[in-house]
Amino acid sequence: MSKNGYPTNDPELRSWIESANNPAGDFPIQNLPMGVFSKTGSEDPPRVCVAIGDQALDLSECWSAGLFAGTPVESENVFETSALNEFLAMGHSAWSSVRQRVSTLLRHDTPTLRDDAELRATALNPIADITLHMPVRIGDYTDFYASIHHATNVGSMFRPDNPLLPNYKRLPVGYHGRASSVIVSGEPVRRPHGQLRPDESAEPVFGPSRLLDYEFEMGFFTGPGNEIGERISMDEAMSRIFGMVIVNDWSARDVQKWEYQPLGPFNAKNFATSISPWVVSLDALSPFMEAPKPRGPEDPPVLDYLKPVGESAIAIRLETLIQSKQMRERGMDPMILSRGDFRDMYWTIDQMLTHHTSTGCNMRPGDMLASGTVSGAAEDSRGCMLELTWRGSRPIRLPTGEERKFLEDGDVVVMRAYCERDGAARIGFGECRGEIVPAK
Repeated sequence: MSKNGYPTNDPELRSWIESANNPAGDFPIQNLPMGVFSKTGSEDPPRVCVAIGDQALDLSECWSAGLFAGTPVESENVFETSALNEFLAMGHSAWSSVRQRVSTLLRHDTPTLRDDAELRATALNPIADITLHMPVRIGDYTDFYASIHHATNVGSMFRPDNPLLPNYKRLPVGYHGRASSVIVSGEPVRRPHGQLRPDESAEPVFGPSRLLDYEFEMGFFTGPGNEIGERISMDEAMSRIFGMVIVNDWSARDVQKWEYQPLGPFNAKNFATSISPWVVSLDALSPFMEAPKPRGPEDPPVLDYLKPVGESAIAIRLETLIQSKQMRERGMDPMILSRGDFRDMYWTIDQMLTHHTSTGCNMRPGDMLASGTVSGAAEDSRGCMLELTWRGSRPIRLPTGEERKFLEDGDVVVMRAYCERDGAARIGFGECRGEIVPAK
């Protein structure tokens, strides 16, 4: 039995798909992340699947075979679609029921699918042979600024005497991002043009960004929303969140520096945001949840509507790697830039969602909220180049001898996330990858 009572988290569970039993793998039977796929080279439309080991289980084929009888999705094939939105709209009872049914079907001692060679041939696809698509139709995207370490570091660069503004410890600061430019891992990221002012004594110019950066964030998707004028409380916030993905909030720092006052991020952030293709459910993450870190003695009290009500801090380990074009040509593996932990966030995901709706702002199934850059107290846990190189004053040396202050054309940024804890199976998110291609 798992921490939240679901047997699907039992670390002793084993699958008849042997690759899922690798203790170092991302996708054991305790995970079962959902995505949208098509067979590479096929003209078949995309549909919903679950990752299990090195395989993708086609949930639409399983539904057609009657394997979801007795569950909330029995009457309608919500998996024969190119996005998870319809399923997300059904709520936690449906999510949990489907998760338990898929877990049972994949368990080592369940013959239903295991012993049906014909169905296995149509329902199981090697992940190496499929194309993964955007998992969700994102109607709205909001980005937060929830890491106090990141906020303090960036504030120190531009406001040394006052790095944190008075509101930071009172509410989760955020801004509305651009949903249309959210892309799935693997899609190239074109260096953006923008209005720049490299020399503060000169007139601004228009041209390619010279200070292109990544930002390691975690994002989450909402399920059933709220009507406009209504709020989502802390008591119900976690039940309205389906699952999480890795987010790379690509940023043009020179564009940002010139444009951000007085209204904040705009063109510096709207050209691309990459996400990982597999959505890991909160049910899968439940063994790694804990109470938020206590606030410091000098921190102001949290207002009642944002007071924690349970375990909503999540122990997710994060890794950012870089591989230059020259590294690839020499056959060199990506180099690790930083390692972080999602527990270091000052604000939790339920606080972000609750605050977002506190005005009566309405959420819809498939809306995405992102955490903001995840940075820790240590230098090697900083989640972006701006912090790692301290505005370019401390360049990073690559194995080829190259130096990086910010990202160059041909650089590939790889982000990975996973959860590990004694008494629980390792849960992975896969990776979020993007290559910088030259500006047009």
